[in-house]
Amino acid sequence: MKSHEIRNQFVSYFKKQNHHWVPSSSLIPENDPTLLFANAGMNQFKNTFLGLENRDYQRAVSVQKCVRAGGKHNDLENVGFTARHHTFFEMLGNFSFGDYFKKEAIHFAWEFLTKEIQIPKEKLYVTVFETDDEAADIWHKQIGLSKDRIFRLGEKDNFWRMGDTGPCGPSSEIFYDHGPSAGKESDPYKGILSGEDRFIEIWNLVFMQFYEKSPGVMDPLPKPSVDTGAGFERLVSALQGKYANYDSDLFAPMIEKASQISKIDYICDPLLLAKNNELREQTAAFRVLADHSRSVGFLIGDGALPANEGRGYVLRRILRRAIRYGQKLSPTDSIFPEMIETMISHMSSFYPELLKQKNLILTTVRDEQNRFLTTLDHGNTLLSDEISRLKSKGQKTLEGKLVFKLYDTFGFPADLTQLICQEKGFSIDEVGFQEEMQKAKQKAKSSWKGKGIDASEAHLLSWTQELKSTNSSTEFVGYEKLTGESSLLALSNGKSQVTELQTGDTGYVVLKSTPFYAESGGQIGDQGTLIKQQNGKIMAEAQVFDCRKIFDIFIHSVEVIEGTLKVSDLITATVTESVRRNTMSNHSATHLLHAALRQVLGGHVSQSGSLVDETKTRFDFTHNKPVTEEEILKIETLVNEQIEKVLPVIAQEKTYKEALATGAMALFGEKYGEHVRV
Repeated sequence: MKSHEIRNQFVSYFKKQNHHWVPSSSLIPENDPTLLFANAGMNQFKNTFLGLENRDYQRAVSVQKCVRAGGKHNDLENVGFTARHHTFFEMLGNFSFGDYFKKEAIHFAWEFLTKEIQIPKEKLYVTVFETDDEAADIWHKQIGLSKDRIFRLGEKDNFWRMGDTGPCGPSSEIFYDHGPSAGKESDPYKGILSGEDRFIEIWNLVFMQFYEKSPGVMDPLPKPSVDTGAGFERLVSALQGKYANYDSDLFAPMIEKASQISKIDYICDPLLLAKNNELREQTAAFRVLADHSRSVGFLIGDGALPANEGRGYVLRRILRRAIRYGQKLSPTDSIFPEMIETMISHMSSFYPELLKQKNLILTTVRDEQNRFLTTLDHGNTLLSDEISRLKSKGQKTLEGKLVFKLYDTFGFPADLTQLICQEKGFSIDEVGFQEEMQKAKQKAKSSWKGKGIDASEAHLLSWTQELKSTNSSTEFVGYEKLTGESSLLALSNGKSQVTELQTGDTGYVVLKSTPFYAESGGQIGDQGTLIKQQNGKIMAEAQVFDCRKIFDIFIHSVEVIEGTLKVSDLITATVTESVRRNTMSNHSATHLLHAALRQVLGGHVSQSGSLVDETKTRFDFTHNKPVTEEEILKIETLVNEQIEKVLPVIAQEKTYKEALATGAMALFGEKYGEHVRV
């Protein structure tokens, strides 16, 4: 089977089992500061599993784009040299949010593997958690798997946790046997435990069965859920009879392009590779390039750009690693950009965002390649100068910091630096180099502002979720008026729900309806006042500093100026008009600016963040080079021309599909409801 057929068949099978199709989220996680990149199929469903978000479906199926190349999951240096390490991969997943559990999940997985895509049953083994008799019985008594094909393993292998506390539960994994030629260990139990390449995990079923309050203290969840993941690349290579993922049709078009340009044959015969170190290095270069063409193309397509910190730092390292290996295959001809263009053609039928961002992806890669090749020349000069300096001092060892600088800044692998040094009678400080490598990995992990959800934020999430389930969404009336009366539904001091807030207290107020615009689309929340009156006398007043929206519940950040606010009070809510009007104007300016940027710089420009308040608009956008003074003048002129026309602005409610049909632009990665305001 072709890879695109397997992918489509997976989605089709679970749709037939009443699963809702959910497209992949962006690789740049939305509103999740704990992640560098999307790295698992369940990322976009995390709040649903935590009980903080309700969806209008209980079963879901997805094919999620994932990148693991920084932070905790960082195997970058292994990619290309092993059969199954990747920076970019696709995760097939089916999910149950309190609907079905172990029985159905196991039956679905087995039926899909053995009937839908017809993997021979004798090729499959399973593991279960050592005390999970329920799962073991389902596999043996219902599926009919003999007990000698069911292995019980401990917490390290078959128990899943979201964190130190939270949802957790046993898992069951399905392994595929690649056959005797793929490994030395013939015993499946020993092969699985050792992680040998003959027995490969192709499916993981996680049963979210408990809530861990503290380490080892678990309560059964009222609605047990299922999170499964099947590694697409592993599944494809198994079905196509390939030992290495890279030899499947997922990577073939890119490898063929590299072979065509370099005029070097791609050799994948394990026996030949085992005997010939030069062939092995060439094959690794092909695989590095094929893998990195996918991660680089998808990351840029989703809004990441090369930079010196955070996500951009990881992207730059992947990009430069690929360019370096491209130079190994063909020192004179450009390989990597052409491979990425081939990748876009190969994968855009399922991921249309690649085609939309093709120009940005290719121009970014070519510009970065040109800069890096210049940098490589500087690196050669630096190394030659340092060797001459050491020679003049009678020293014979290149210090680790310089070896790392050559690697990280100039793209010289340590073994290349070592080889050049050996040829001239020098050695390198390997210990010092490894120390610098560890510092760099820590930088990739920590330079982005990643953090867990703090206690106050967790409280607000659970508080608003509960309010949503008991009171429905806040009614927003702020498009029609800037003042209005409403009952006070709930109060919080920021740490817990309370019944009142007194003079001097700060906290959060939820009203049944509100004229306050909640922070959205980069626009700050409204400011103003909440007043409680009785017989024309002010009994309490609170200053509103901000308004935000969580699960469609509007929460007003307040300080009580005088009196006491209590649940069920009748409140007059008033927005500060001057702040709202100026902020609205600046928000309109962002849309005019976006249109002008696309007209002047190109259709690849898309919004990747903004801040709109009463004094200014700041607009972040994807572009791979500095904007020139001439371009800035053109952009300003276009925007000012539209403002001077004093055109009428008409707001309309449309369905999402109607809005797109009439020319509205949806931003990739943003979440839209069924109805949108245009």
